[in-house]
Amino acid sequence: MSATRRIALWAWATVLLGSLLWPLAAPGELLFRDMSVVDNPALSLNALGFGDLPSRNAPQDGVLALFGFLPVSWLVRAMLLVAGLAGAWGAMQLGRAQFAAVTVAIYNPFVIERLLQGHWSLVIAVWLLPLIVALRAHPRAQILAIWAASITPTGAVVAAIVGVTVSRRKSVTTLFSILSFLPWLVPSLLSAPTSGGALTFAIRAETYASTLGTALGLGGIWNAGAVPQSRELGFAVAGILLFIILLAGFRNCPWPLGVLALAGLVGAIGPWLLPELFTWMIAYIPGTALFRDSHKLLMFVIPAYVCLAAGLKNPFSWIATVLALLQIPDAPREVAVMSPSSAHVAEVSALAERAAGRDVLIVGSNSLVSRDDGIPVVDPRTKALSVVESGELRVDGIITDAPSNRWTQAMGAWHAGDLDRLAQLGVGMVVDGDTIVETTAPPQRGWKFYLGLSLTVLWLMLPLGLLIRSSKITSRKFKK
Repeated sequence: MSATRRIALWAWATVLLGSLLWPLAAPGELLFRDMSVVDNPALSLNALGFGDLPSRNAPQDGVLALFGFLPVSWLVRAMLLVAGLAGAWGAMQLGRAQFAAVTVAIYNPFVIERLLQGHWSLVIAVWLLPLIVALRAHPRAQILAIWAASITPTGAVVAAIVGVTVSRRKSVTTLFSILSFLPWLVPSLLSAPTSGGALTFAIRAETYASTLGTALGLGGIWNAGAVPQSRELGFAVAGILLFIILLAGFRNCPWPLGVLALAGLVGAIGPWLLPELFTWMIAYIPGTALFRDSHKLLMFVIPAYVCLAAGLKNPFSWIATVLALLQIPDAPREVAVMSPSSAHVAEVSALAERAAGRDVLIVGSNSLVSRDDGIPVVDPRTKALSVVESGELRVDGIITDAPSNRWTQAMGAWHAGDLDRLAQLGVGMVVDGDTIVETTAPPQRGWKFYLGLSLTVLWLMLPLGLLIRSSKITSRKFKK
């Protein structure tokens, strides 16, 4: 590759990433829909996966809490940027049509809709998938990429399956992948499943594209509010055309990735094809609740698409690049709503200082608050404090997740004025509007806290373990 082409490729990757992440350059904490990243998160049972709700945010919340001595929101910004650049590099290694591959990898409807839903850690995992494929002949480096993608449970599972599928050292890759699961897998095994409402999170058909066509274009997130306006004006059709063009690069796509892509596509449209079966699977088969939001299954399609794009010849590669951009031409404008905020910082910091690590019951909050522009966001107090989590989720007026048992009991005790019962439930402070009441309960530091902390630290140490193992292997070879 010539120096000029290399510079042009990296410039293009930077432009693509900049067009999606530019709002995050502003100061403030990251508060947008499901993205609630405060600079000083609490190291709590919730963050470590052993809270009142299933461990959907482990190890990410625990890791961010451990790095609370840094401005965590800026750490997340850096993680997104590095993941995007790493994914771009991975896409460049997969074939000759590098501009098309980079565009499909970075600037696709799945990524953009997930950014607009606030799923920053899932976007990191998606961007790392091309890197995981590109490193298939380098097991140790590939394992590091899988580890980075495992910051979120869904990312961990998808990255592991993709990695093991293409790896040349499947046993080692499998072992390290399983170890990366532990921060969320152990808490999940120790708690009862609570997922319901699978059809509520089913993939949505976007204008003129149909359900299948929307899935082929990698769009269709359940929340219409997270969909760029262009998708509702018919631009989703460009995704179908892109899929047809990508098929011309089939020789460049390893067949196992093609099989994964087909399985992911069928699973994503499962609620549309077989709604009763999909609902039953989510309710009764362990682990499937990770994909209750069936749109996430399209993550398995992305590595194949990038390989297909990388294998295109001219003029198809340039047509694919244009179509990839045309799917969501307004993305740079739409992501402007991700602008950070500092309006709440002083109030939340004061509450955190007063709570001093104790569990806090916030009355009248279902863990969501509205920004000044009316967009809902996960209450930043649930990240900065150790809160009693409700977990109740309503979508279009339908209760998909019932409130947690401890929250229900704590609310009953509060309305009954029973502070002793609140203390027994581990509630150290109650916030009811402007009223703050404290009980005798200390911070919760039982065996679950220390187990969760140990699992999170173990996750952080996995790269070091890989380095030590590699050093021993190198030393043995040198002695021989």
